[in-house]
Amino acid sequence: MSFEPVYNAHSRALILGTWPSPKSREMAFYYGHPQNRFWPMLAALTGEPVPVREDIEAKKLIILRHGLALWDTLESCTITGASDASIKDVVPNDIAALLAKAPIEAVFCNGATAYRIYTKYLQPVSGIAAIKLPSTSPANAACRPEKLREVWAEALGPWISK
Repeated sequence: MSFEPVYNAHSRALILGTWPSPKSREMAFYYGHPQNRFWPMLAALTGEPVPVREDIEAKKLIILRHGLALWDTLESCTITGASDASIKDVVPNDIAALLAKAPIEAVFCNGATAYRIYTKYLQPVSGIAAIKLPSTSPANAACRPEKLREVWAEALGPWISK
């Protein structure tokens, strides 16, 4: 089960994950694992309060209020649990359809797997080179929250509408 993209007519920067984790699928929205650092990190970058885990509308508003879009690289795949290393049978999302509806100018991949899938399947369609950012996943514990915010802020900061 993939999620619909979150975007509007002001979305200039697209943040791409790989595929929803079991916890995200359970929550029916992006980055639903309680230890995933995406929402606290994005709240810090935008100056917004950290949304309550279950408040999907507040999460969408953070994305939309700040000129961002959010989606995953894959429409479907076979995966074991949340292990990106086990991904096979990939079907990429239709990025051309999204680009026809939103003025996306920049793409940021949340982690190496999203970047690898984007560059192989989606960049040839979009023509937009992506920036690979460290994963916000709890599996990427080696990247401390402060470092994560610093790297994401440097790359994504100029694209965040205040």
